[in-house]
Amino acid sequence: MNEKILQLGMLTVQFLNAGKHQEAEGAILQILALNPNEYNALKIYAHILSIQKKFHECISVLHHAASINPRDPELFFNLGKAYFDTRDYEKSIEFFVKNINLTEPTIEVFLDIGSAYHCLKNYQQALVYYQKTLEIDPNYSPALNNSALSFLESQDYLKALECIDRAIEISPRDIDILSNRGNILIKLQRFDEAILALEKAVLINQNFIEASVNLANAFVHTGNLDAASSLYKRISLQEPNNAENWSNLGNALAKQGKYDDALSAYNKASTLNSDHKYLTGSRFQMQSFLCSWDATYWQLKKLLCNGTLTTSSIPFHHLYCHDDLKVQQEITESYSRNVYPQNNDLGALPQPTKKDKLKIGYFSADFRDHPVAFLSAELYELHDKNKFEIIAFSLSPSSSPIAHRIKNAFNNFIDASGMSDGELAGLARSLEIDIAVDLGGYTENSRPGIFSYRAAPIQLSYLGYLGTMGTNYMDYLVADRHLIPNEEKKYYTEKIIYLPSYQINDTQRKPPSNQSTRFELGLTEDSFVFCCCNHNYKITPEVFDGWVRILKNTQNSALFLYGDNPITISNLKNEAAKRGLDSNRLIFGGRLAYDDYLSRYKNFNLFLDTSPYNAGTTASDALWSDLPVLTLVGRSFASRMGSSLLSSLDLPELITHSQKEYEDVAIELARNAAKYAALKSKLISNKSSTALFNSKLFTKHLESAYLQIYDRATQGLKPEDTVIV
Repeated sequence: MNEKILQLGMLTVQFLNAGKHQEAEGAILQILALNPNEYNALKIYAHILSIQKKFHECISVLHHAASINPRDPELFFNLGKAYFDTRDYEKSIEFFVKNINLTEPTIEVFLDIGSAYHCLKNYQQALVYYQKTLEIDPNYSPALNNSALSFLESQDYLKALECIDRAIEISPRDIDILSNRGNILIKLQRFDEAILALEKAVLINQNFIEASVNLANAFVHTGNLDAASSLYKRISLQEPNNAENWSNLGNALAKQGKYDDALSAYNKASTLNSDHKYLTGSRFQMQSFLCSWDATYWQLKKLLCNGTLTTSSIPFHHLYCHDDLKVQQEITESYSRNVYPQNNDLGALPQPTKKDKLKIGYFSADFRDHPVAFLSAELYELHDKNKFEIIAFSLSPSSSPIAHRIKNAFNNFIDASGMSDGELAGLARSLEIDIAVDLGGYTENSRPGIFSYRAAPIQLSYLGYLGTMGTNYMDYLVADRHLIPNEEKKYYTEKIIYLPSYQINDTQRKPPSNQSTRFELGLTEDSFVFCCCNHNYKITPEVFDGWVRILKNTQNSALFLYGDNPITISNLKNEAAKRGLDSNRLIFGGRLAYDDYLSRYKNFNLFLDTSPYNAGTTASDALWSDLPVLTLVGRSFASRMGSSLLSSLDLPELITHSQKEYEDVAIELARNAAKYAALKSKLISNKSSTALFNSKLFTKHLESAYLQIYDRATQGLKPEDTVIV
């Protein structure tokens, strides 16, 4: 029998050398049929099962072998490997340690223990074992690469870069290392350097998907969306069954305004994995941008309104989907915990002390041609520089006129676009910022992660995002009584700073130099023109139903809408026709330069607000241009913005509380010329006598709030609601 076993063993080795694993398995099983405890055969059989990725069977065979010889370190090393492959990382570590206890540790076992700890997200222990590897061989590039990845996950990007650069010195053409370097540089906001590293990796091997994905991500960050989309398309074709690839492609196309193509990419991702993160919200967003109100739209909306799928969308998607504050709070808190959890790496800040001049840090990616900049420019100019030193942390570069004006208004304007979240928070601390103001929230290009490190003793949210941040590190949210009534405060994680009027405005805006005409816009001189210049995603079927009824009940009227996407325009015209309205009564106009955009408002009679996501900057622009705005109040912050603006102008007659009232007021103003004229006259008069466009008064109120909340902090008191009168 021993001769038979010997012959079968030799045959097994021949099959293995030839890559014939099934034949090798057949031969080894014959040996084990003759002797189930043939030790070497068991080890070879476990090896064959591992090659075939039959890891659980491999583990069973190895345990059988270990019962025969419990002193063989190789068995325990192989068990560690097998458990690692089943993702049972704790068991994996257990058997790797048994290996170490029986023999001299090797580089490989230390590396594998470190990798197991990394997978358990115990990055500090992972680094301990990678260091043990490097003590044996300081030039072992896999250990340097893995150390970089653990530092990366720990958000210690500079140490990660130091390790990866050492690894590249040793292995300059290792595409994994090059790709990881690119990813680290992306985290450090050093996108141009990241692109160079990643292009080198892709040049070495175009089929290396991870490097290509990282390169496309870097292109997105630099604004090279054409390159990003092209690369994502290639990746999606190379790996067509990966939902992440299609989702990435959809994201890039959406940023380019190619909403139909983006929706197709998202739908493809959904067929592969309907539970892929944020996919439900992304699909709904594209349907909303396109005003494509088919069965899928309603299905997606129902899922979002339900609120049970906490990873199906980002908080912003819920601002225009519904005004259910409870759902918005739950989604936002879940999102902040998962994506921007509190980070204690920088340690606690000391209690603030009394001082004569406070340092206010304004953080924004929108010090550029953006509504936040157009609204807030004068605020920075009006700040009392004797009492406040104001410092801008610009999260994206810009060279526009409004950016130049804003830059000149600050005591210190810092281009922080190339800094990581942790570095930026550390910089704010080193500058001893007293109050950090986030102007972005959960909007595009914003950086909530900065505040997770606690950039300043007091952190607050204002202007850019219309809702709660859902975190335990944002202390205050600026609002007014119209935006957050007392009974709704429980849905906000921040304490509320109640100002008499919420929105800052720029009173330095000059009247447009060029006056557009109705003829140029495709409007007749004698018609009553309703308008809504909000983005199309804010238009819901319910809102549109109301607009159609208003038009049907007002003769010689038209509705001017913002529209620069031909598919969206076609969809809205079709929706009008479905409702029995002549689609020619809808007039569309695209994006214009700011002065021309303001000029266009002079040709309209009444701005019809959207709900549940009201107009913000567009509404105040319309009011500034003497155009009345009609709004419908909801429950959420975003659905009460119109009420806030109109209350600050003392125009309660334009605030409605039901769909019927909204439509009745619009129809009455279109039919009753005297009533409309009186309302418009009141608007023009109130602009100079009420709070909305009194930027000096607003600045004083905000500064008073800053002083009060800072004084409270110096006394060691926790944040509390603050009312400014």
